Amino acid sequence: MIITLPEKVKTIINNLERCGFEAFAVGGCIRDSILGRDPQDWDITTSARPDQVKALFERTIDTGIQHGTVTVLLEREGFEVTTYRIDGAYEDARHPSQVTFTGNLREDLRRRDFTINAMAYNERQGLVDVFDGVGDLQRGVIRCVGSAGERFREDALRLLRAVRFSAQLGFTLETETREAIVRLAPSLSKISAERIQVELVKLLTSPHPEEIFTLKDTGIARVLFPWLEAMFETPQKNPHHCYNVGEHTVHALMEVPADRVLRLTMLLHDVAKPCLRTTDETGEDHFKGHPAEGASMARKILRKLKFDNDTIDRVCSLILWHDDNPAVTPRNIRRAMNRVGLRQYPELFAVKRADARAKAPRFLQEFLDYVDAYQRQYQEILDEGQCISLKELAVGGADLIAAGMKPGKELGAVLSQMLELVLEHPECNTKEILLEKWFPRG
Repeated sequence: MIITLPEKVKTIINNLERCGFEAFAVGGCIRDSILGRDPQDWDITTSARPDQVKALFERTIDTGIQHGTVTVLLEREGFEVTTYRIDGAYEDARHPSQVTFTGNLREDLRRRDFTINAMAYNERQGLVDVFDGVGDLQRGVIRCVGSAGERFREDALRLLRAVRFSAQLGFTLETETREAIVRLAPSLSKISAERIQVELVKLLTSPHPEEIFTLKDTGIARVLFPWLEAMFETPQKNPHHCYNVGEHTVHALMEVPADRVLRLTMLLHDVAKPCLRTTDETGEDHFKGHPAEGASMARKILRKLKFDNDTIDRVCSLILWHDDNPAVTPRNIRRAMNRVGLRQYPELFAVKRADARAKAPRFLQEFLDYVDAYQRQYQEILDEGQCISLKELAVGGADLIAAGMKPGKELGAVLSQMLELVLEHPECNTKEILLEKWFPRG
């Protein structure tokens, strides 16, 4: 098997080999190359010790030198070069308490998480695959290197990573690996929110977000995302639905583009339904107020997972308005755009379509037609440059002061009144008309 290595990777490997050391590209870059994907990062493993690596290259950074990792800089591009090592005990379910450097590549590969990530390659020796990673790629299987229990006890995040790789690659979990995940899922409680966030986003934005089902089935959701567990336990006995809340959520995820904000929105858009469910005398379920309560709950969940404020604001706004369905008239859509805020469009239309496609099929076409009409009217308003907020109002505070008003609350109130007029009658959005109406020249 021949893998094309980038020139800078070859330069690093060749430099190490000329000085008597072994060196290989290793891990995910080899996996992706075999799958015909473009690797995002190229990592290198070597028999050279960190101080020896640093001596061979002009510019290096001590990235994780205590664990044997040095970043080599070539023309401002960094490549992690890590010494072959054997890990000691993992006392914090993440880091080994100590590492022992070794000259044996096999021992280094043995400590890695999954067989598909435990392959190495250089042009001199070709592919080194001692744990049948290629076979597992061909079979479409995620399998731990050696004992699954040992690998997961070393770093509990690997349980979530296994499901994430399954989602990204469309692979299944090997039996022993899956059983170990079920058994050791409680250990994920030790993992930091930041690390969980990274894996969750990669899973959600993968080609197979339906692997959310695996989070439920293996017990991971119960430990990390109890709100998700509750959604799977909440039925929706309602003519508009054919799934429980959790199932509907997964189907909605599958219907929206693989965008971080959109997938997070669909994951959480009905998060409040379990706590708001009521059943009327006919046996029909209702979830009144779930968009507003869902936005509030989502904000707390996303903060706990350490998401940035911009992402939180965008997701929560889309959740808040996902069930807002104004009548399709120019006046109503202008008011909706003012109420919702332009920033939520056009993503809000994608959210509405995904939500609809995950409901009962008999209402689907009618609602999709409605969303199409809503979006057409929205676009016409934009194309015509109609005013939908104070930003587009033809009159500003300075104009009112020039007309004789004093700065203060009254000024803001007048601007709001002018906006109300313009939302009803967009043709009135000129300075002359607005000032004449509020300050007639007599």
